[in-house]
Amino acid sequence: MSTRIALGTAQFGLPYGITNRAGQIAPADVGPILEYAHSAGVDTIDTAIAYGDSEKNLGAAGVRGWRVISKLPAMPATCRNADAWVQQCIRGSLERLAVSQLYAVLLHKPRELLKEYGSALHEGMLSLKRQGVVQKIGFSIYAPDDLDALWPQFQPDLVQAPLNVFDRRIAESGWLRRLHDSGTEVHTRSAFLQGLLLMEAADFPENFSRWQHLWDAWQRWLENRQLSPLEACLGFVLSYAEIDRVIVGIDSLMQLRQILAHSMRAVGDVPGALSCIDVALVDPSKWQHT
Repeated sequence: MSTRIALGTAQFGLPYGITNRAGQIAPADVGPILEYAHSAGVDTIDTAIAYGDSEKNLGAAGVRGWRVISKLPAMPATCRNADAWVQQCIRGSLERLAVSQLYAVLLHKPRELLKEYGSALHEGMLSLKRQGVVQKIGFSIYAPDDLDALWPQFQPDLVQAPLNVFDRRIAESGWLRRLHDSGTEVHTRSAFLQGLLLMEAADFPENFSRWQHLWDAWQRWLENRQLSPLEACLGFVLSYAEIDRVIVGIDSLMQLRQILAHSMRAVGDVPGALSCIDVALVDPSKWQHT
């Protein structure tokens, strides 16, 4: 049995997500989660150097045999050798994860490639491939215009992008199809918009009230289709055949079980009227200003 669900592990090292009430996953719980995920056909783990103790806790639990993806943070302003910095960062990741190879390394801030040290940064990542330390290199993007800027100079092996019922920019821009047709592996994240799409109506945050009409339409559609938010969110992203993996974050083994149990149901067409391009809503990094 296999699944296109991949395991996001920010919560393995940080208390992450707007709806997270449980805090960071205890290190002792990481092993059982990985064991269950593997038994259910999950083969890919997404982590990052910036995710607190995530890499260390994954390494302690054991991730050999998994396709592990990690991400480089923003390069320090004081760094004078981008190539050496890349090598140092990834050697640290390998040590923490207790593995000899990563499936992929992505840039958390890919527009750094357009800066004066961009070519050296790219060369450092290419060097990792030549050494056999990583199989693929690529970008974690926030919006399709990142690809507009980067693609003429850098064609990645793998791109990670947000996609959910409200945020359809990667698909509606044409980039999802373009990436797939070019042979670039595509992973999506934010299927639940950090849990916002899974909230009960009564819990919808007050500071999001300007999008209440969108939220109400979402709730009406769920009720009419007799779908749970979890089923609808997963069914929507998994309906795109161009997507290789859908990364989901969890805060417990029970939540992982629920996600995998609800990832098989087709949901049909989700109304286009639910799509939103307002970054103040669809980009969680902007929420602190909302």
